Amino acid sequence: MTIISWIILGLLAGAIAKFLLPGRDPGGLIGTTLIGVAGAFIGGWISARWLDHPVTKDFYDGTTWVAAIGGSLVLLIAYRLLFGHSRN
Repeated sequence: MTIISWIILGLLAGAIAKFLLPGRDPGGLIGTTLIGVAGAFIGGWISARWLDHPVTKDFYDGTTWVAAIGGSLVLLIAYRLLFGHSRN
């Protein structure tokens, strides 16, 4: 997949992660989508590096989507833990 495909996948994965973890985020919509893009890259890297399941070049591969959404969820949780109380 190209970089643009990963960005699109990350935007969608960020939206899905936001749907799975509803609530008020410190970064709003832009922060959540950036977390989704970063999560897609990190999830794909972790999947290929440590889980011994390289990400395929197919945009519609289920493993690619699970890795991207999982990475987005992890980053979104970490972001909420680190910066969640800054808006109080």
